[in-house]
Amino acid sequence: MKLLRIALTSLAMMLAYCPTGAQSQQEMVFVGSGKKNIEAFRFDLAAGALTRVGLAAEIEHPSFLFISPNHKYLYAISEGRNAAASSVSAFALDAAAGKLTFLNKQPAGGAGPCYVEIDGGGRNALIANYNTGSFAVFPLAANGELQPMSAFIQDHGSSVDASRQEGPHGHCLVAGPGDKFAFGCDLGLDKVMIFKFDPSHGTLVPNEPAFAQAKPGAGPRHIAFNPTGRWAYVVNEMGSTLTVFRYDASAGTLQEFETKSTLPKDFSGQNTCAEVAVHPSGRFVYASNRGDDSIAVFGCDPNLGRLTFIERVPTGGKTPRQFEIDPTGRFLLVGNQESNTVVVFSIDKSDGRLKSTGIQVQSDNPMCVRCVLVP
Repeated sequence: MKLLRIALTSLAMMLAYCPTGAQSQQEMVFVGSGKKNIEAFRFDLAAGALTRVGLAAEIEHPSFLFISPNHKYLYAISEGRNAAASSVSAFALDAAAGKLTFLNKQPAGGAGPCYVEIDGGGRNALIANYNTGSFAVFPLAANGELQPMSAFIQDHGSSVDASRQEGPHGHCLVAGPGDKFAFGCDLGLDKVMIFKFDPSHGTLVPNEPAFAQAKPGAGPRHIAFNPTGRWAYVVNEMGSTLTVFRYDASAGTLQEFETKSTLPKDFSGQNTCAEVAVHPSGRFVYASNRGDDSIAVFGCDPNLGRLTFIERVPTGGKTPRQFEIDPTGRFLLVGNQESNTVVVFSIDKSDGRLKSTGIQVQSDNPMCVRCVLVP
């Protein structure tokens, strides 16, 4: 019976992401730059074309974006060097036209924000401030506007690399399955901080235990959960590794059981990992390498969660900071930050392998790519 339930769950997830005749064949792609704009591109899935719509919004250093679960709003951080220049902004999103209408913004609560996410219920924005090593939560109004900060956590400490881990450096704050807990990767401390999360009030309270320890010098950057909720994957920026944790949803705890390198065995240059994403089917995990300039692809055992290396694919550009698996699960779009390109790969649903589609557009310093289906 257990195997039958697992099979039925996997089938349901696959059907949910398989395109049908009634499904939209167009997506709007928003690209945030490290400079001062968010661009919009129309992705025609049927024709296999990505075309520029135009400037969707002008905002300082929008290096990370997130689209709300109801697809009505987009949130962007402004990655300022100091607290006065650091903020999070809310926009109303018109997917059909590729337009963003500014709603409001709030101070980020620290310097150098590098991540924003909306919880699963669409009630709060979760922020990570890299420069000052802190995490913050902002409740959302019914119209999508950001309300004043409801929670703030300041990390303390350091780790083994004096040049990069002299203090805390928060790199993401992610609401876990069911919005019961939140997880903050701190690159400077080599820890994944764990908080009890109350989405109704937007509060964070340290869990017991309060963190999961990463290997010294690993530099945990981003965390992503398998759709089953049983496993979490942490990409380690400095170690160029991908760590798998067993997740206890009742206690909010993470137990490490496997770490894989994202690099070729003979790689001798400098590399930092950037992004991790799980395919909607839960069968594949992807991680980006900056230096090797590639996407590492792994298969996920549906019963044990263990990873098996599948392939490593060049991104067709330089410095893939972030990438996005599109809503249909059929494509992966990667922003090559230093070569100013967004490149589209198709995903083989049978084995997770990536294949270049030949689709590529120019974008100024692309640091974050987000896709939404056009209704």
